[in-house]
Amino acid sequence: MKTGTSLLLTAFSALAMSGLATQAVAQNSRFDELANLPFAENRPTPESAQTLRDELLFQRATQTYLWALPLINTLGMKNGSEKVFGAGYNVLPIWKQRLDAKTLVTTPNSDVIYAMSYVDLGKDGPLVFEAPPNLQGILLDFWQRPIPVDGGKFFGDVGLPGPDGGKGGKFLLLPPGYQGEVPKGYFVYRSATNNVFVFLRSFYQDPKILTPAVALVEQSKIYPLNGKATAKPMQFPNASGIPANMLPVSGSSAFDQLKQLVDSEGSHLAEADSLGMLAAIGIVKGQPFAPDAHTREILERAAKTAYKMSRVIGFQDRVSGRSFSVYPDRRWVNPMADATPVNPSGPFDLNWRRTAGGYLDLDSRIWFFTDYYSWSPGMISQVPGKGAKYMVGFTDSEGTPLSGGSHYRLNLPANIPAANFWSVTLYEAENASGLANGQLFPSLGSRDKPVQSADGSTDLYLGPKAPEGKQGNWLATVPGKGYFAILRLYGPTEAAIDKSWKPGDIEKVQ
Repeated sequence: MKTGTSLLLTAFSALAMSGLATQAVAQNSRFDELANLPFAENRPTPESAQTLRDELLFQRATQTYLWALPLINTLGMKNGSEKVFGAGYNVLPIWKQRLDAKTLVTTPNSDVIYAMSYVDLGKDGPLVFEAPPNLQGILLDFWQRPIPVDGGKFFGDVGLPGPDGGKGGKFLLLPPGYQGEVPKGYFVYRSATNNVFVFLRSFYQDPKILTPAVALVEQSKIYPLNGKATAKPMQFPNASGIPANMLPVSGSSAFDQLKQLVDSEGSHLAEADSLGMLAAIGIVKGQPFAPDAHTREILERAAKTAYKMSRVIGFQDRVSGRSFSVYPDRRWVNPMADATPVNPSGPFDLNWRRTAGGYLDLDSRIWFFTDYYSWSPGMISQVPGKGAKYMVGFTDSEGTPLSGGSHYRLNLPANIPAANFWSVTLYEAENASGLANGQLFPSLGSRDKPVQSADGSTDLYLGPKAPEGKQGNWLATVPGKGYFAILRLYGPTEAAIDKSWKPGDIEKVQ
């Protein structure tokens, strides 16, 4: 005989299966409707033709959004930042009290000092970026590809993993196809796009003493190659605590942003086939893009659908037939899970092309730029003590997505292999921005000095309430809000790289 509980579970299961079946029938009915639209004398009827034209635009726009996601990610940051802090090569916002949940941007790191800027080499010509010693950064084109440096050994990195080796210096940014004379005394970065993303970080030792790290970034200078004497003075607005939406746009305005970028870049933006894909939805350099109300409505729905599709891909632990699992017996994931010191980017080159086959791994690129931004050889270095190791946790130990109303424990075994520091940060499942959990920062790490257990391990607690006596080891969550976690090891040592040390899974507790 079934108990009341088992009967209830059976009923819920039946309802769930019924809902899935209804959804599948509705979906199949839609596909059937398109496939069976009436033709008269082997020609589409006017009604069928209109339906198929609309569907074609919807499908093309949806796929264009997914293809362009790295650009849409960068444009979201650029436009959101410039709306609040201003624009220009001389404007470098700095999060001087660290980056909190008021800044909406994908998976920021609250445990370093951030500065981000956006420059246009097509408008301003070659630009010089002067960096002080010990500043870390990446110079990326607008696809967020690390910009190659003359000499062929470095890509994008500035600082310790870059050509300056942490000594600082002058970094010359050249636009696509630059044929002019290159003066001596510069590290030369040749961008594939006119627009460039400047992403800088500095490190502090004590969360209560941030001034030296901020002052280091404020020594940065950006000015035209031939106009230092007349350059605009640098501005360093404080971005901390100021609401700014720097997330990728999920509506039809994404296509307006792409149109502005096409006008700025032209053939520098992409190869002919991809420019043809943009042209198929009306985005062509130098031509007006003014969709009528009907077209605009389709573009709006296409962008929203594509954004949701990207988030389906972004929560998967297996993409393009390849597991992202960092360990065979853990739930932590990373697209470079199988990276090695010899091959730190795993199966990809720095443009998300598979090295075996030479094709763009589109879904892996979508996975990354749904929730993250920027990468470089320095970031993914597998040299002990350099770079960082990232592990993403979407689920608990049973494979169930993390829920803001539940309580969890994360055990980090003794001797956490991070030469610099480690941290765990929580992010909104909705959009990958920092979880607005009521705490100053949705992050907890070694510099916060959480209490260790007798065996040297560290237990962190995630949930809406702190366990009694565990406040110093607790990250708050919000009932009704899904989230995910990122474990960062800065300066990972040998035990992190060879995976002899591994974190526990996020385990649900009563």
